[in-house]
Amino acid sequence: MTDVIGELVSADADAVSVRGRDGALVQVAAERVVALKPLGPKPIRTSEIRSLEAAAADGWPGVERQWLDGWQLRFGHGFTGRANSAIPLEPGASMTAETLTQIIDRYAARGLPPTLSLPDRLGSAPAGWRTYNETAVMAADISNLVLREGESAINVTAQPTEEWLTSLRYQGREAPEGAAEVASAIRGGTLGFGMIGARSSSAAAVGRAAVTTAPDGRCWVGLTSLWVSPEHRRNGLGTLMCGELVRWGRGHGATHAYLQVAVDNTEAVALYRDLGFVDHHHYRYARPENAIGPNPVGGIR
Repeated sequence: MTDVIGELVSADADAVSVRGRDGALVQVAAERVVALKPLGPKPIRTSEIRSLEAAAADGWPGVERQWLDGWQLRFGHGFTGRANSAIPLEPGASMTAETLTQIIDRYAARGLPPTLSLPDRLGSAPAGWRTYNETAVMAADISNLVLREGESAINVTAQPTEEWLTSLRYQGREAPEGAAEVASAIRGGTLGFGMIGARSSSAAAVGRAAVTTAPDGRCWVGLTSLWVSPEHRRNGLGTLMCGELVRWGRGHGATHAYLQVAVDNTEAVALYRDLGFVDHHHYRYARPENAIGPNPVGGIR
């Protein structure tokens, strides 16, 4: 006898089907099954967190990037925390007083507050810095998702249209100057801008998808800038947009999908869980105590 470990796909009177860790589907005749035992989710390795964060950084890189002692510094006109923070992407990234001083100086030179992005296990806040805006990174193996077939139900363009940009929101308001340049940036990947039902100068729903390849070779599609107009909410447009952007990403080579959502946004977290996304890891931002405002980042993460 032997074990088959993986995701239970189906079980009936004839056979049990399990998708193994290598992605292969294994079928075992029902009469040969001795026991079925549920296992906990596969632990996420630190290297997998670093790899996904690297793919996400390429998918939303800001407009300028620098490396400093293992930290990637992103600058993006102050639009979103991800495009305006330093993240420790290289193993052994330095956290010396000299490194922090240089980070502070480089952001100050651009009129930006010094901000660290600290994913689980990759970094912690230094003394005198406070964390805020904890964010969940949720991920999915696209082969495990149930996606629509046939023609796409949304319009996806390679560049954001005027209606798409008009619908982009930040902290509940229209996006600030410079947002279009940030939203249009990617490193070594492919962008798609999804829109549903353009009317007058705005849309019923928008979303952005970025296909990038992680250092471990896994190809990801990241969903960002998801927004549904208030009058069209709770009609399934958010679910439709997410599913269609994942399907678009699959068509461009992605095998896995991710998104970022505030941990306290319970409604959005529930929607993404219903789609099949699961927790991968969390990250939070950090700033010096004297640089913390009432809502330092907010809005699009």
